[in-house]
Amino acid sequence: MAISAAIALNHGQAVQSGGAAVYWVQGSTEGGAMTVFPGSRGQGASGVSAGHEVKYYKKDFWSKENLKFSRPHFRLRKASNIVRATAGSRELDLLDVGCGPATLMHFLPRNVHYYGIDIAIQEPAPNLHEADLLQEPIGFGGRAFDIVVAQGFFEYMGEHQDEKMAEIRQVLRGGGRFLTSYVNFGHRNKSVYWPYSNIQPVADFRRSLSRQFRIDRSFPTSHNWGHSEPNRWYVQSPQMHMNFNIPVISPVLAVEYFFVCSLPGSVTARHRW
Repeated sequence: MAISAAIALNHGQAVQSGGAAVYWVQGSTEGGAMTVFPGSRGQGASGVSAGHEVKYYKKDFWSKENLKFSRPHFRLRKASNIVRATAGSRELDLLDVGCGPATLMHFLPRNVHYYGIDIAIQEPAPNLHEADLLQEPIGFGGRAFDIVVAQGFFEYMGEHQDEKMAEIRQVLRGGGRFLTSYVNFGHRNKSVYWPYSNIQPVADFRRSLSRQFRIDRSFPTSHNWGHSEPNRWYVQSPQMHMNFNIPVISPVLAVEYFFVCSLPGSVTARHRW
């Protein structure tokens, strides 16, 4: 599945692809490549790269790509801490959307019953479901979940972002929590991973999220001078439990953002993260 993007390389110019979709050139990178966004300026819809096709990668790609996430990275370990604090000692069901090799499962307590869904399941199991989420709705056998996690997921959803948010809302129980992440493309040293199909300012992602959920909290996954999660222990350690925004600094040094959400009108317990 791909969308052709024949786009003029003129900064700030509205251009068309296939005579229908309108794009605004948002910025430039080395070599003259541009990042553009469908729709009117400022809406921050799905991003595409000029001169290339917007590709939605399939199982053959993800079977190899997911292996990179077999080892727990900083964001995953921090997400597991948030889940632990949310769950406490309660028996809860959790759905991990875009679970990859299901690494998160190994960092959760036994009272959190883990289910994962992904386009390329490495080791089949009863609690793991393989599905192309660009073709199929998010779900797991009609179950509802107390916690839904989708980290490193929406950057690959392109024009399907709002659709997938709505599907997650349908599987989240009342009083449940939805934890998601999104890359800060406003970082001072912005780095855009080449398979991304959904590039937009964090503020625009937040607006889309707020149409389906109440955003209870949002804060950086971490701060780093480079646009990658920290890998040195003395940088990781103080940030593992640092769940707040720093004025002026966070907008330019936050690597990604976590969003902790609930259903509008629902009553949820307060937690310390």
